[in-house]
Amino acid sequence: MKTYSIILFWVFILLASLNTFAQVHPLSAQYYTNQYLGNPAMAGLRQGVVINGSIRKNWSNIPGTPTTQNLTADYGVGKLGVGIKLYNEQAGLQRQTSGLGTFSYHLPLSADEQQLHFGISIGLLNQRIETSDLRGNQNDILVGNYNDRKTYLDGDFGLAYTNKRFTLQGSIPNLKNVFKRDVVRLVDVATFYAAASYLIPFGLNGTEAELEPKVAYRGIQGFNNVWDAGAQLSFAQKQIQLTALYHNSGSATFGIGMDLKKRFLISGLYTTQTSQLNSYTNGVFELNLRLHLDK
Repeated sequence: MKTYSIILFWVFILLASLNTFAQVHPLSAQYYTNQYLGNPAMAGLRQGVVINGSIRKNWSNIPGTPTTQNLTADYGVGKLGVGIKLYNEQAGLQRQTSGLGTFSYHLPLSADEQQLHFGISIGLLNQRIETSDLRGNQNDILVGNYNDRKTYLDGDFGLAYTNKRFTLQGSIPNLKNVFKRDVVRLVDVATFYAAASYLIPFGLNGTEAELEPKVAYRGIQGFNNVWDAGAQLSFAQKQIQLTALYHNSGSATFGIGMDLKKRFLISGLYTTQTSQLNSYTNGVFELNLRLHLDK
């Protein structure tokens, strides 16, 4: 019995570490494929309807490893944008689901395609322990206290500046943690996100290919801040995309995608584990799909 308890203890520690990895590294789609994920100000940036779906799973056979599903839809018309964002993540016994509605405003500054963007998301966040998967006392008072918490009102706020080539943006996710201190303190919650990128076109009249370097800086509650640096190369009339990012947590992200006529996109990204965990488990694979319908 003692040996069995020790094994369970270390499995729990490993799964907790994997959950932390999932939080320290958000969906990689937010860097290029779907920037609305990281900043509500980017909702409705493209005119028409844009639908994005993402699935992420740890490349490991260990039971309880994190899985994430995300679906967004945003619509841009003139200066206004609206969107909806649905998110579900499960790691071990922990499940987190949220649904947010977004409003954004895009203010032109000059004829040089300069714009200021503002966005806010408001919705509901639910965090629970899946008692049906619990091997033990499902009536444990600690589990009951955790699951008795109410569904939270949550939201995100973001700003951005863009011109024809340059993008500077910042956002504050999980506003609940800013305005209301929860009794149950989670240490792996995102606290801020900032990023800057510059688009470099090349080829015939800059229509054949482009390179977009990007740097990002993120805050995570209970951890050191994380910076990311990388670039995306688009070629073959910008329909083939290669992505590479390095994270100072000791991991890297690599991806390839196809954006057919700027309407249908499919991409796959693989993020290696952090340097502390790469001896124990593999990284995570992420699949992204996007459909863009002109207005």
